[in-house]
Amino acid sequence: MKNYKITVNGNVYDVTVEETTGTAAAVSAPAAVSAPVKAPAPAPAPKNTAKGPEGSVKVTAPMPGKILGVKVSAGQSVKKGEVLLVLEAMKMENEIVAPSDGTIASVQAAVGDSVEAGATLATLN
Repeated sequence: MKNYKITVNGNVYDVTVEETTGTAAAVSAPAAVSAPVKAPAPAPAPKNTAKGPEGSVKVTAPMPGKILGVKVSAGQSVKKGEVLLVLEAMKMENEIVAPSDGTIASVQAAVGDSVEAGATLATLN
């Protein structure tokens, strides 16, 4: 048996490791265990600033980031490749463009919103 002192996040643990001839080793944990770590709070639900029904084509965030600009509004006609929103991710500004020609049915993100990858930013008809 070997005894070790291990420090994890400022807490010191005495650990005993038993050497065996097999492939697994038995480890005994200390009797006193520090307080359990709290799970992070769930992320707030995304804001929905949509005015009117959703369209059939969804424009989603390709990565997590912060909305720096919204260049369109509901009812506006757009062409494929036209910039809809500007998303800041990893200190870079990324233009989110229309995947096809259409009319903006709803805009579901506002300037300053933090969005996760896959979040719906706007919809088109």
